[in-house]
Amino acid sequence: MFESAGRIVYRGRWTLLVLSLALAVLAAPFGMELFGRMVDGGFDDPKADSTTAARWNDVWYSGNSPDVVVLYRHPKVKVADPRFKKAVHDSLRRLPAAHVRKLATYWTTASPRMVSKDEHSTYALITLRGGPQTKQRAYAEVKDRLAVENLQVKVGGSVPLVKELNDQTGRDLARAEAISMPVLLVLLVIVFGSLVAAGLPLLVGLLSVLGALALLRLLTEVTEVSVFSLNVVTMLGLGLAIDYSLFVLSAFREEVRQGATNEQAVVRTMATAGRTVAFSGLTVATSLLGLLLFPQMFLRSIGLGAAAVVLVAMLSALVVLPAVLGVLGRRVDAVRVVPVFTGNGTFWRGIAASVMKKPGIYLVGVMAVLVALALPFAHVKFGNVDHRVLPAAAESRQVAEAVDRDFARNSMAAIDVHVLIERHFSGKPAAPGPVGHGYTPVSGVTPVSPLDAKPFADRIDALDGVTGVDLAGVSQANGAVRLSVRYDADPMSARAQQIVTLIRSMAPEPNMRAAVVGGPTAAQMDLMASLTAVLPWMALVVGGVTFVLLFMAFGSVVLPLKALLMNVLSIGASFGVIVWAFQDGHLAGALGFTPTGTIEATVTVLILAVVFGLSMDYEVFLLSRVRTEWLRTQDNAAAVALGLEKTGGIITSAALLLLVVIGAFSTAGITIVKLLGVGMFAAIVVDATLVRALLVPATMRLMGGANWWLPRWLHSLHTHLLNPHTTISGGSAVAVVGVEGARPRALGAGSVGRDGGGVRHSGTAGSAGDTGDTGDTGDAASARVIRPNPDGPGWYWESAPGERAAEGGVSGRVVFGADTDPEPVAAEHEPEPPAQHVVNPRVAGRGPLRKLPYSRREVPAPAEDGEIGWVKVTAGRTRVVRAVPGGWVWAEVES
Repeated sequence: MFESAGRIVYRGRWTLLVLSLALAVLAAPFGMELFGRMVDGGFDDPKADSTTAARWNDVWYSGNSPDVVVLYRHPKVKVADPRFKKAVHDSLRRLPAAHVRKLATYWTTASPRMVSKDEHSTYALITLRGGPQTKQRAYAEVKDRLAVENLQVKVGGSVPLVKELNDQTGRDLARAEAISMPVLLVLLVIVFGSLVAAGLPLLVGLLSVLGALALLRLLTEVTEVSVFSLNVVTMLGLGLAIDYSLFVLSAFREEVRQGATNEQAVVRTMATAGRTVAFSGLTVATSLLGLLLFPQMFLRSIGLGAAAVVLVAMLSALVVLPAVLGVLGRRVDAVRVVPVFTGNGTFWRGIAASVMKKPGIYLVGVMAVLVALALPFAHVKFGNVDHRVLPAAAESRQVAEAVDRDFARNSMAAIDVHVLIERHFSGKPAAPGPVGHGYTPVSGVTPVSPLDAKPFADRIDALDGVTGVDLAGVSQANGAVRLSVRYDADPMSARAQQIVTLIRSMAPEPNMRAAVVGGPTAAQMDLMASLTAVLPWMALVVGGVTFVLLFMAFGSVVLPLKALLMNVLSIGASFGVIVWAFQDGHLAGALGFTPTGTIEATVTVLILAVVFGLSMDYEVFLLSRVRTEWLRTQDNAAAVALGLEKTGGIITSAALLLLVVIGAFSTAGITIVKLLGVGMFAAIVVDATLVRALLVPATMRLMGGANWWLPRWLHSLHTHLLNPHTTISGGSAVAVVGVEGARPRALGAGSVGRDGGGVRHSGTAGSAGDTGDTGDTGDAASARVIRPNPDGPGWYWESAPGERAAEGGVSGRVVFGADTDPEPVAAEHEPEPPAQHVVNPRVAGRGPLRKLPYSRREVPAPAEDGEIGWVKVTAGRTRVVRAVPGGWVWAEVES
């Protein structure tokens, strides 16, 4: 499939590049419209009682939930002075009625809680008209008219908070790009050596950022999008686009250096690195789409936007980048400014050898480190998102802190109790009118008064911790009385939550239908209940889909389970670092934020999804190469070690580049972005070093051939349905055996067949001159196909269908096996010993066969397609059989 995709991309490269450029030009201005269309909040469950109570506050009681809080202060004049009242009211009268729905001040409400403790400050509450977008436009019309001569005026509230979050997000994005882009360019130049090669990942990253903006802007047409989503989505899109591009570009350059044409290089790159990038992108996107299971708008909008931008980054790396590479070819290394960075693998070879020799020690040591990193998460405390996500200099934050500090405690965070009164008809309904003349009138109902809720209010007032209960409104149309419950405790404290629980558990009065409790404390409790209920389903769905994707990628049921377990360890370590850094405040000074003593629960779920996807990313890259080596050698220890050796440098480079992007975004002024950045940073460091380099290889070494265990029925499914055209990288794992007594024709490039095997058609001695790939002019010749053994490790051979075979059906022993199956091949199925005998040859110019110190067998160096006809591995030797026009040439290395 990926080979075909590579051919399509190469042949349509110019068309794809023109279309990509056109889309980028259209996406840029469209995406910039996103600013100002995002909304704050979205952390509540739409079906929760607290959310219902908040909606009733706005609809039933003429907008008692203010949008703007205007704080007035005079250092010498007190609020009781008539001049103070005149100055404030004269200012508010200038506000256009078309935008203002309701005003409330100390003088209109006579509420003593609206006067500061020193009596020099007060605040006004303004409710704007319309929905979220309309209110933003209304605020833009009124904010410049709020200034009062001779008074200190500061503006806060939910609508100004969103405005400041939008502005801060734009500044953070510009700063992160200004910091990361030059550093990324320098690192890419060091890795690739040329400006052209270094610029390509940045090009793909830019396209992904434009795609992220356009996708989020498109989402605003159908749903609300959280203001926090822009930095999160952009950070993921830019980082993963560069990551994926690095793998694709490295594979392409390697193919070109080996002499492949542009088309061959693109096709082979798509078949190897492209396949791995596709599975990695799908795995990360699956993890993020798990956020759609939650009802909170914050999680749903970020999950959908982030998953979409990951897919955009993946497609850009699999479509746009190969198209560019197909045009450039060898010119990808043009404008060389530093010597090409090539590692000889010595460092990673040494690590691989060490882990293979002492896997148990590495397993215990790394597990101990991960557990130590995760320990702080044991004392985690969850809180909510408030004004403290903004920098200390933000005006909205200063207003909120002043109201909380200088006025009655919790004056803006009271517990709302909506008491629904049972009403009765006040008279008999009128008689029906004539047909077609109006409607049948209904009699009126008994009115609602504050006295109806007084018995219930008195019971609330008697609860321990409650300091007072005030009447906050009456809705005659809905038969409800709103009570405001004051208390002397932190809104997120256990004491405040106990009060909410007690009110909710109180039996209603005889004249009541129900009581609905809201407010910040109730909202936090409902949020935790919602997240706790959905989280197991998210784990089940995401884990199940990820398992299927990894099964499709690796053809094993053990490796997906192990990968999921490794991710749990990475996530635990990341969460421990987050608690230590943010809840405990150890990085407050370095990162410039205000510790709250809690971690926001919704952001924690977001980090869980993002870190799960990223932690799987590098393991997919490592295991893909390990699988290639396993198919080539059928030696688990050699496959793991060689996989680590071959991918060590490129994965480390990719991780470093992604860390630069995340580090730049961690300088954001919004604490939520810092929190996510630090969580991702810790996860990548842990995963790219401890987990990927040490823990995964150690566990795979200890598990041996069991890593690749697959039930027979699943093996058939994977081989014949999911991977019908699987090929083996390098071609040297294909074991092709000719018929004894015949002169086999040399296997040409491209003869790798279906099902991971190879086919050789052989004729009689007189047919040696026949150059046809599939022709057979002999009398008793047959073609034998080598395929993976469905019953376990190794290979088997059979006669090709439709040929005149000496044997029918499946025949022969396993050609070569794994650690658990080192038995030699039956003598009758070996080729006749050739006349030539070469000891310890060099294979295809790639270096001699070498025995790894941690392996039980020797591993041949990779060879081009057709250069090795058959590799036989036994407990004591490695035999390489090569087909030549005059017979067979074989080499054997004794151990």
